Amino acid sequence: MSGSYLTDPFVFLIQTLFGLYIALVAIRFLLQWARADFYNPISQFVVKVTSPILRPLRQVIPGYAGMDLAALVLAWLLKSVELALLVLLLGLNAPVLGALGWAVPAVIELFINIFLFAILIRVILSWVNPDPYNPAVSLLTRLTDPLMRPAQRVIQPIGGLDLSPMVVMIALVLLEMILIPPLKWLVGSPL
Repeated sequence: MSGSYLTDPFVFLIQTLFGLYIALVAIRFLLQWARADFYNPISQFVVKVTSPILRPLRQVIPGYAGMDLAALVLAWLLKSVELALLVLLLGLNAPVLGALGWAVPAVIELFINIFLFAILIRVILSWVNPDPYNPAVSLLTRLTDPLMRPAQRVIQPIGGLDLSPMVVMIALVLLEMILIPPLKWLVGSPL
């Protein structure tokens, strides 16, 4: 019981600190993929926070077809370190090097969740009719448009109500439910 009392705060700290930074690295990758405005103040924050680690990594891992592969590899490596630390801290009977494989479904799940939350925030913001030039609104629009546009072409608004975000979110949740458990099983993830 005392081990759990001391372990839980450390698990929380590891998951929170690593999770926040990995999310920023993933968002940087997605913003570049979506060709977002990097002069946007929010983009500038993401770039400044992630550049110190990404800059040297880019010397080794070049981009490909406009994608920042160094950011993708960094997210995977950081998730691997987080999972390895959790295995050691929790005393699980699992090989620490297995974290390199366990990180793959975890990073994919993170990307799906980023899209889910971005679409949800975009929907909530649409109810209050925000300024379209707001930095957060323009980034959310730019980030979610690649998923939203195809759905909006197929699903026309009904009575002025756009149902396409709901359809895209349902599709993302189904993708997560279908894809992540087999991947976790395949890599033998204990977490």
